[in-house]
Amino acid sequence: MTDTFTLAPFLDPTAFAIVGGGTLLATVLRTAFADLGRAIAALPTLTRRRFDATPLVDQIAALGRIARRHGVVALDRSVIADPDLAAAIAAIVDGRAPAEVEELLRHARRARIDRHVAAADVWAGMAELAPAMGMVGTLVGLVAMFVKMQDPSAIGAAMAVALLATLYGALLANLVAAPIAARLRRQARGEAMERLRLEAPLVALAIREQPRPATFAKLAEVDAA
Repeated sequence: MTDTFTLAPFLDPTAFAIVGGGTLLATVLRTAFADLGRAIAALPTLTRRRFDATPLVDQIAALGRIARRHGVVALDRSVIADPDLAAAIAAIVDGRAPAEVEELLRHARRARIDRHVAAADVWAGMAELAPAMGMVGTLVGLVAMFVKMQDPSAIGAAMAVALLATLYGALLANLVAAPIAARLRRQARGEAMERLRLEAPLVALAIREQPRPATFAKLAEVDAA
């Protein structure tokens, strides 16, 4: 009769507290609170589908048709959920130059990449810290074991802390933190590439709707009258 495998010997709250608590504390101490918030807020995105800019490109085409029929001012009443697209359309309605619209989009895309990278770096930092905290737990367990050498019955618990702390550090780094960081970076690269597709149609719309010199001349005549 074979013995039933159980996880009970691999569970030690002291080792878990040292590795988990130490990793969390070190991460908080070395990271800005804004980046910590982004790292936590980024977790739900791991289950989302890959970002696809096709609906936004279709929305830009629809906005272009509205501007052609009713004038660019009509775009002010359009409902646009995407913040980058909304900012670009607002700039076009305000009569900003196409180069300014292009720069606005590039700045928004770079800022978005920076935020995503900052979130991924938090998890990558945790992947670096967890094994170190595992080593700390191992040292703590060894010290406790040497202190209790006179009591053989107490050595087992200290040895469990020493061994399991290293295990917990490796698992936390390689099965949790590092995979999350890698997936966040992959998603950030994919979204950045997809958002490049928005620049050309928006700049084209800005060129088409840019105020003409003749329009300014007529406005000046009206003001003079």
